[in-house]
Amino acid sequence: MLLLIAVSIVVFVLVSLSPIDPVQANVGQSAYLNMSEEKRAALADYWGANTPLWERYANWARAILHGDMGTSLRYNAPVSQVIAQRAVNTLLLMSIAWVLSGVIGFGLGVVAACKRGSWVDKAVKLYCFVLAATPAFWIGLVLLIIFAVWLGWFPIGFSVPVGKSAADVTVFDALHHLALPTLTLSIVGVANIAMHTREKTIDVLESDYIRFARARGYTTWQALRTHGLRNLLLPAITLQFASISEIFGGSVLVEQVFSYPGLGQAAVTAGLGSDVALLAGIALFSAAIVFAGNLVANILYGIIDPRIRAGVGSYA
Repeated sequence: MLLLIAVSIVVFVLVSLSPIDPVQANVGQSAYLNMSEEKRAALADYWGANTPLWERYANWARAILHGDMGTSLRYNAPVSQVIAQRAVNTLLLMSIAWVLSGVIGFGLGVVAACKRGSWVDKAVKLYCFVLAATPAFWIGLVLLIIFAVWLGWFPIGFSVPVGKSAADVTVFDALHHLALPTLTLSIVGVANIAMHTREKTIDVLESDYIRFARARGYTTWQALRTHGLRNLLLPAITLQFASISEIFGGSVLVEQVFSYPGLGQAAVTAGLGSDVALLAGIALFSAAIVFAGNLVANILYGIIDPRIRAGVGSYA
C-alpha cells in the first residue's frame, strides 16, 4: 500500500514539473491561439492547472478512496473505463510475450550451458548480447518493415481490422494483429533470462551432486533433469516475475510502433497531454501488476521447494 502511495506521489510531482501546458495540449495549438484569455483561464480552472499540487493530489486521493479514479482529459471518459477497455489488450500482449520469453530464454540458457564452449553456446551468447543492446522500438520497426510492408503477412497496426465491426472480429483477426507486437516483446525479453539461466546452469553442472550423478553413469542431460532442474527453476522464476515491469515498459514503445490500443499507448497520450488522472491510474495499475507478480513468485517458491515453507530451521 505504501508503495502504491509513493508511486502516485511521484507521478503527480513529475507531471506537475512538465513544461507541457495541459490547456494547449488538449485543445490544440490552433484553437489555443484563437482562444480568448478568459476562455483559457476558465479551461485552466476546469482542468485544475492553477490548483496547487498538494491540493490536486489530496482531491484525487480522496476520490480514489471512494472508488473514483477521476476523468481523463484526453479521452473525456472515466479513468477506470479507459483502463478497463485497454487493459485487456495490454494484458493479453504481455502475457503471451512473458510466457514465450521465459520458456525460450530458459531453454536457450540450459542448452548453451550444456554445450559450453561450442558454436551453439557462442551463437546463443551473440544472440543475447545483440538483443540486450537493441531498443525494443527498433526491433518492432524492423519486423514491421519486413513482415508487414515488404511481405504483407501481417497488418501494419491496430488490434482489429480497420472498418470491421466488433461483432465480426474473429479470434484469428485478433491473433493476426497481435502476432508482431508479441514477437517483438518476446525477442527483447529472451536475453536476460537466457544469460542468467546459462550462468546458473554452469554452476549446477560443476556442483558435487551433478558430478556424483555423472560418475554413476548419468548423461549430462539426465543428471541435470533429475537433480538440477529444481535448483534452476527458483532463480529463473525470480528473474521471470521481476521482468514483468520490463515487459510493461517495453509494451509502451511496442504499442506506439504498432498503433496497438493498450495501456502503453494510453500512457504516452496521457503524458503528452498532462492528463494526470489517467497517468496516475495507469501507474497504479501497472505497479499493482508488478506487486502481484512478486507475490505469485513467493507462493511458487514454496510449491517448487517445500524447504522454503518449512523455514531456515529445516536445513539444519
